[in-house]
Amino acid sequence: MKLNKQNLSQLDPHIARPAYSPSETSQGIAHIGVGGFHRAHQAFYTDALMNTGEGYDWSICGIGLRPEDLGVRDALLGQDYLYTLYELGDTDDTETRVIGSISGMLLAADGIQALIDKLANPQIRIVSLTITEGGYCIDDSNGEFMAHLPQIRHDLAHPGAPNTVFGLLCAALDKRRQNGTPAFTLMSCDNLPHNGAVARKALLAFAVLRDADLHDWIAANVSFPNAMVDRITPMTSTAHRLQLHDEKGIDDAWPVVCEPFVQWVLEDKFVNGRPAWETVGVQFTDDVTPYEEMKIKLLNGSHLALTYLGFLQGYRFVHETMNDPLFVRYIRTYMDLDVTPQLASVPGIDLETYKDTLIQRFSNQAIADQLERVCSDGSSKFPKFTVPTINRLILDKGNLDRASLVVAAWALYLKGKDENGVTFKIPDPRAEFCQALVADDVLVTQRLLAVEEIFGAAIPQSAEFVASFEHNLNSLRELGVKKTLENLLAKTA
Repeated sequence: MKLNKQNLSQLDPHIARPAYSPSETSQGIAHIGVGGFHRAHQAFYTDALMNTGEGYDWSICGIGLRPEDLGVRDALLGQDYLYTLYELGDTDDTETRVIGSISGMLLAADGIQALIDKLANPQIRIVSLTITEGGYCIDDSNGEFMAHLPQIRHDLAHPGAPNTVFGLLCAALDKRRQNGTPAFTLMSCDNLPHNGAVARKALLAFAVLRDADLHDWIAANVSFPNAMVDRITPMTSTAHRLQLHDEKGIDDAWPVVCEPFVQWVLEDKFVNGRPAWETVGVQFTDDVTPYEEMKIKLLNGSHLALTYLGFLQGYRFVHETMNDPLFVRYIRTYMDLDVTPQLASVPGIDLETYKDTLIQRFSNQAIADQLERVCSDGSSKFPKFTVPTINRLILDKGNLDRASLVVAAWALYLKGKDENGVTFKIPDPRAEFCQALVADDVLVTQRLLAVEEIFGAAIPQSAEFVASFEHNLNSLRELGVKKTLENLLAKTA
């Protein structure tokens, strides 16, 4: 059954569908970066709210700035902007749901002015972002906005024809200011520590270079709530589409697959209204910090800890890695001994139970989460997910061997060949730069660890970390992943 409005009533009765008519809704949110995670998370919660009979004025308009967003828009447009959220898990508590909370999508390729006008429209009261960890143009070594980037220089020189997120946001906010329209809330949904604060810093850094008065207006009027967002959402594959077709009878050009687990902890700092997401499970708080520290260091940090080692071993899916008891022991030991002592207590969360849940989620066989997805953008992920843990271990004079193994595995992964001799591409915008750092085996330590925007200043200056890193790198080269893990775990037995 081709997914569209006309065929909704003919779907299998076990498939949940909108309890509202999308034509009854109006757009109150513009979302930049429509991908799998947004559709499995923010759009999912908004759809759930609409299904209660509330929030009809918070429908989502997608915004696409990249050439590849054309395929996204066309897939959704061809099915009346409906899509299937297909939960996959190892238990029976999964759901297949048709989502209707996205009601349109605009592309920069069709003309940037339409995007500026949409974001300047008084009906749009929230602009949300999933632009990846690297999309904020912040230099992780010093926390400064990278105003020298060519795309940023372009937007400063051509404020009416922006190409970047920040150029677009400033053009729209400038129009709102001139028209006397209240500002919107800018809500980051990316996996970043203090993602709202990062969004604020980047936007204001761009704005002050563009127009000092605009900068001051944004600083006084726009809010930037921090959020902790969590749902494992693999890339949708052809196999997923065929599985949905065969098991549920839905022909969907771009479904989203995800785990049953979902969590969103959000600071209640909105300047122009917001949906009543708390009625559908979103947890509002005054300070998201302990939740995001827990999630980023335990989930994202552990994901990195297993992903490069697993890929080198020859695995290609997260569950394959977790089927190996050696990897499970390593990850749990890393969580327990290296990360947990660094975490503050988290209101309403038992950390031991949370870690048990992470092991179960990583082990989800049905979802078939790709290691390649977790491996991607390592140069942006390390400073956020792993380096803070290492820095604290250095400060506390803790054991560095498990954490340095994560970095050593990435160094070897960047060579582009696993232990079985299979070559692969490095999915990272800075792949060429990163691979050059490890091209000479003798100089890997000096070149890789010296990249301050990835590893900061403390790591290359720690003789203990450097020694541990070199030991693990040599062990991976000479003994392989399995023996390296066995030797490492024997020390902690």
